[in-house]
Amino acid sequence: MTTIPPRVHHPDESMEFFTDEGCAILETWNRPEDEAVSIARARVPARQTTRLHRLHGIEERYLIVSGCGQVEVGGHVPTLVQSGDLVYIPAGCTQRITSLGEEDLVFFAICTPRFVPEAYEDVEEPR
Repeated sequence: MTTIPPRVHHPDESMEFFTDEGCAILETWNRPEDEAVSIARARVPARQTTRLHRLHGIEERYLIVSGCGQVEVGGHVPTLVQSGDLVYIPAGCTQRITSLGEEDLVFFAICTPRFVPEAYEDVEEPR
């Protein structure tokens, strides 16, 4: 295990990018030297839904920061979420989230171990 020295990291807002999944991502913390965790700020535009997907070998937690939405996890009943709510998503579980209302839904996606693109699988039927 690599030891990471103490630090304060300031994400560069200009590095936010829009994904094929349907949300904007700012990688707040995702480093090869810290395999244990990654943290990304996700932003789903108002009245949009991300694509149904799953992460292989990675547990994920959504910590809702602002806006309101509806999350679908593993075939369970869609559930309303708002600021302060936390959604736990086991590895391999299908998931998607919808931004309800007039403002973007913003949340932190906390992945353990850290997110790697190879773990992502889009499982939604083509539109």
